[in-house]
Amino acid sequence: MKLGRTFANVREALAQAGLLERAWYVERASRDGERLLPVTQVDPSHVPYMSLVVVPGLDRRADAAGRASGSASSSSRTAMQRVPGVLPAAATSERSGEPGTVFVVGLGPGPDAWLTPEAADVLGRVSYVIGYAPYVARVPTRDGLVRLPSGNTVEVDRGTQALELAHDGHDVAVVSGGDAGVFGMASAVFEARERPENAALAGMPVHVVPGVTAAHAAAALAGAVLGGDHALISLSDRLKPWDVIDARLRSCARADLAMAFYNPRSASRPHQFDQALSVLREELPGDRPVVVARHVGREQEALEVTSVAALDPETIDMGCLVIVGSQGTRTTADGRVWTARFVPSR
Repeated sequence: MKLGRTFANVREALAQAGLLERAWYVERASRDGERLLPVTQVDPSHVPYMSLVVVPGLDRRADAAGRASGSASSSSRTAMQRVPGVLPAAATSERSGEPGTVFVVGLGPGPDAWLTPEAADVLGRVSYVIGYAPYVARVPTRDGLVRLPSGNTVEVDRGTQALELAHDGHDVAVVSGGDAGVFGMASAVFEARERPENAALAGMPVHVVPGVTAAHAAAALAGAVLGGDHALISLSDRLKPWDVIDARLRSCARADLAMAFYNPRSASRPHQFDQALSVLREELPGDRPVVVARHVGREQEALEVTSVAALDPETIDMGCLVIVGSQGTRTTADGRVWTARFVPSR
């Protein structure tokens, strides 16, 4: 309570305790100018003395449908709706008796210009936006909208939260970068809907709104490197074992498919791109073109055209999308990379 100039220290303590994503900021409760926001969205330079932070516990009581709200995201929403006098308009809307719809929305990989008109329309009329915090931050605030950001690796919890809100009669947008159906939240929402513990949510309407994919934006930056048959492959082994990734890399290389790699190299997995590149060097000629697109569509956007033999894995990070060409991929004199539409008979 009475945060003022101490807010930055409180926020840091919440982060160190692993509670930041569950914490809610309340300002001037029950007075003119009251505000309710996730702590992650608060500007420390504008925190008044009369403000407080609430960290909800995990609410494990069953509701009338027999469901238990055991996830941090669900408990945060429940606690938010209990704070007297500070409910956003969307949280206080009366149910019509009909379920709402879960819209799974791809925001595109970069600038607002790559947000599709359908996605913009959906985001302009839903009551809630749910997603990984950096993606939720890309959705502008407005009257009647509640933004519910969360951390990484809790995709199914987010899906469940969205389905619960739809069950209560609200329209909800679950947002992803790029296309939500390509290594995004769409599959996680359907997974949540099929879980046995979510049987009461199995009939909730789900509509997937397509977006510009990161791979195809990167390919366009280079030229037309995915102009022929290609595969999109995540190098993360969080949801599949490395031997499966290894086998898929070899199969795609032997099938002469161009390959676009998502999640190439993170701080927790610095070795995996090195391993993937070793596989490619075993299977492909060293002069096979490689495109490295960094921060596509953003201010730091950069493009490197190299080869399987020359590519330095130490230059790759999670801001990169790496595309390895096929036998039909060629580089023009002015540095453009494209893949022929035709494939000769073998």
